[in-house]
Amino acid sequence: MKGLKSILAGIPKCNFSIIPTPIHKLENISKKYKVSVYCMRDDLTGFAFGGNKTRKLDFLIADAKNKGYDTLIGVGANQSNFCRMTAAAGKMSGLDVHLLLSGEKPHKPTANLMLDHLFEAVIHHTNASDNEAIENESKKLEIELQKQGRKVYRMPLGGSTPIGTLGYLKAFTEILDYCMNEQTWFSKIFLASGSGGTQAGIVLGQQLYKWKGEVIGISVGRSKTELTSVISEIIKGTCEFLKSEYEPVNISVDDSFIGEGYGKPTKECETAIAEFANLEGILLDRVYTGKAAAGMLNYIAKGKIKPGENILFIHTGGNIELFE
Repeated sequence: MKGLKSILAGIPKCNFSIIPTPIHKLENISKKYKVSVYCMRDDLTGFAFGGNKTRKLDFLIADAKNKGYDTLIGVGANQSNFCRMTAAAGKMSGLDVHLLLSGEKPHKPTANLMLDHLFEAVIHHTNASDNEAIENESKKLEIELQKQGRKVYRMPLGGSTPIGTLGYLKAFTEILDYCMNEQTWFSKIFLASGSGGTQAGIVLGQQLYKWKGEVIGISVGRSKTELTSVISEIIKGTCEFLKSEYEPVNISVDDSFIGEGYGKPTKECETAIAEFANLEGILLDRVYTGKAAAGMLNYIAKGKIKPGENILFIHTGGNIELFE
């Protein structure tokens, strides 16, 4: 897509993220598995302990402020990375933040939830567990706050909206810049896929630039059918926002590494966390990146990636979860 960088540059955006983030080769893991594994360090976006959600919030918070909203609603689990960063970004931007969190209210807040309180977000706990029920609860909260005279900018799980997705469309341009500058070409990109927005942005970049590689989203909770549908709808919405024609594109989602469910670590996840820590000094979390790394290493072990092939792992952050 001609002029995509200039189009993105013309869309209102905050600068929470320190980007572009580094991309570097994981020398020890590459040596062990005889595959050239590179890592995009989006755990180092630099804002409120970093992570992929800052890229989304760069666009979402700018959109909220430009439209005159005064209150944000973020939705997620007790250990939501998105909610932690929403609390920080809202506080920094002079907006009130309400977080609707699923899961029992703990006796003592830890990790992400502890930081939510530090950033002075108003916390609402809900017993709703499935995504649809949680979103319905957030709509009720929106109505309640509107009755109080608040102008509410309600964001869905993970900030996965067409505007939020622009953050990872931009990230894809950074990946291509790295490839051109370093003359290093990736055949596959692996990432954790939860609410779908990160993968949607990368896949849309793949479509617009007609990139021939494969983007493999390792689902951390949703079925392949559900997540593929969610990603497709986000891409369509983003194309509409950009006034770009939508073209169906292959969406690769692998849901075989979820284990017992979202937020429940697997043995393979724990092994991947240990390998990244001990071989590369890189910390992964048990909800997202640990499962995604386990999936990638499984692909290598099963010969789905050829020796010497260059692949990219997007580290989407979330390692604050290790302190839960």
